[in-house]
Amino acid sequence: MTGRAGAPTERREGREKVGGTARYAAEFHHPGRVQARPVPAAVARGRVTGVDTVAALAVPGVLDVLTHENAPRLGEPDDATLAVLQNDRVPHRGWFVALVVAETLEAARAGAAAVRVSYDTEQHDVVLGASHPGLYVPEEANAGQPAVREQGDPDGAFGASAARVDVAYRVPPLHNHPMEPHTSTARWEDGRLLVHTSSQGAHAVRAVLARLFALPEERIVVTAEHVGGGFGSKGTPRPDVVLAAMAARRTGRPVTVALPRRFLPAVVGHRAPTLHRLRLGADADGRLVSLTHEVATHTSRVKEFVEQAAVPARVMYAAPHRRTLHRVAALDVPSPSWMRAPGEAPGMYALESAMDELAGELGLDPIELRVRNEPDVEPDSGRPFSSRHLVECLREGARRFGWAARDPRPRARRDGPLLLGTGVAAATYPVMASPSTAGARALPDGTFLVRIDATDIGTGARTVLAQVGADALGVPQERVRIEIGSTELPSAPLAGGSSGTASWGWAVHEACTRLARRLAEHTGPLPERGLDVHADTTGAADAESAWARHAFGAHFAEVTVDTVTGEVRVARLLGVYAAGRILNARTARSQFVGGMTMGLGMALTEGSTVDAAFGDFAESDLASYHVPVHADVAGIEAHWLDEDDPRLNPMGSKGIGEIGIVGTAAAIGNAVHHATGVRFRELPLTPDRVLTGLLAHRAP
Repeated sequence: MTGRAGAPTERREGREKVGGTARYAAEFHHPGRVQARPVPAAVARGRVTGVDTVAALAVPGVLDVLTHENAPRLGEPDDATLAVLQNDRVPHRGWFVALVVAETLEAARAGAAAVRVSYDTEQHDVVLGASHPGLYVPEEANAGQPAVREQGDPDGAFGASAARVDVAYRVPPLHNHPMEPHTSTARWEDGRLLVHTSSQGAHAVRAVLARLFALPEERIVVTAEHVGGGFGSKGTPRPDVVLAAMAARRTGRPVTVALPRRFLPAVVGHRAPTLHRLRLGADADGRLVSLTHEVATHTSRVKEFVEQAAVPARVMYAAPHRRTLHRVAALDVPSPSWMRAPGEAPGMYALESAMDELAGELGLDPIELRVRNEPDVEPDSGRPFSSRHLVECLREGARRFGWAARDPRPRARRDGPLLLGTGVAAATYPVMASPSTAGARALPDGTFLVRIDATDIGTGARTVLAQVGADALGVPQERVRIEIGSTELPSAPLAGGSSGTASWGWAVHEACTRLARRLAEHTGPLPERGLDVHADTTGAADAESAWARHAFGAHFAEVTVDTVTGEVRVARLLGVYAAGRILNARTARSQFVGGMTMGLGMALTEGSTVDAAFGDFAESDLASYHVPVHADVAGIEAHWLDEDDPRLNPMGSKGIGEIGIVGTAAAIGNAVHHATGVRFRELPLTPDRVLTGLLAHRAP
């Protein structure tokens, strides 16, 4: 394990995970620990009028049933989805209305099934449509993005354009479904709250618990030692951690709450459906004159979350006249939240599909169209790019993919009942960083200890931070030990927005650089405890930048479409990225490939439906919500350019966790169109949908 930054070093915790010794939030077996299972609401809107717990309490092993009538009172949360068991309101189906605590998981499950809840139901509205009367323009979309941006006269310029595309796309609700469901174990000791939780940020959890339970933060310890995936759904606390702490306080015993997978779509967030309208107008040479991207989406009545799906159109292509608009309807649905590459994933699917349609209208190669519309500065802000190598990604991807040999005519290649096609799409994701703190210690035995409350959600954070520290110290990586995942460590932001390594690495680099300087000045042996240095990047990591900072990439797909069954198979996926300095080639490739696999699922298998009558998601588990498996992923390749960008952070790195998903669905959709001559504008491209389109295409 001698790798410094850039080396393809294996994960430090890999053996623990494959050997079963890595402990997750449900695996801390404190003496006297009990289990708790929530009871979800069975109506889409209304009030709880009664909770009959007699049968549940009669189940052997059941200790207690918490309801809105006897649960501990909480402080007012900033996130209203955490106000569980505080009143009789049911804002959507699946909202938790009781919690059964029992000696065993089996008894808790049986007890929850025995709880009888009566309701006063109200009429509900759960179906989003482009003309829904409740649609409004919010003050802002997710991540503080303006809901509307307009320059010039996009409508007039569109009407005068030589080539025009006016199309609508639809992305259904999507669900995160991490391998480890949302789980927390909580206990109270001497007035202190001690929590193990599956979260993307322990300090964020501690801050919320302090507010809810009226405790000083220093009396709460939150640990997220190993986290089995999150994809955004664990970015902030979810009801499991609040319920575990409430039950532990009421019973006086350690309590574990592990949410069943079928409960997740209703209570841990989801990607909201997005309805897109794209209007692209270009001159005869293929240069965009007008670009309009309008998005309609839903949010819950519990709290507002607006998927910022039109924002990528503000970054990608030069057009003097442009409009990007978000509208949202508050419905009786579960609260949407972050899902990997929020905004960019659905937004770039629609934009890059529309660009493919425009290329067809113009008779231009899709890559050439994108190259012709390459902007000199960020179109929306006018700021220069810190680095932008999208054209190079497209060119390198075309070379590796063999794009030059492509017959551009749709439906030109056939192998028996199979139609073959290829497609391309671009990708982008913003570069973000947040202030972080870190500690570095030199020990007398010649080793070093780096401490920071980073979270490893399967991305290899321990490994890459050790590489960053070793680089700054100028020592082999095996001499650097890493401690992460606890609020007892220096505070750090959550793992999200592809900003974890940039944020944490900045602080680790700063601490280790300072430590190296102190060691150079130090004479004599080190003290027994070692030599400590602390770093805080506040004021640096969050400073305003004069530069537009983004990662870019190009995705290529080759597909076969079965004309008998409608089945789409992806024979090959290729991604080429410009993402700053790659700090670990091995884990980076894993991240890119993982994102592309998720994009494949978005394109072909993943989709959810809001049941209009019952008000819940019809696809609530992995039997009905289909994520890609090994058999779905054939050839998949990830490559990158060596990009030197000194305007980012001390490591010169950009986030890579999410850009892999961004262009994949569009590349696959464009390949399906090339194969079939049929343009499908709604995901996922399931066999029934594709076969229907093929049959309609054959009709006279």
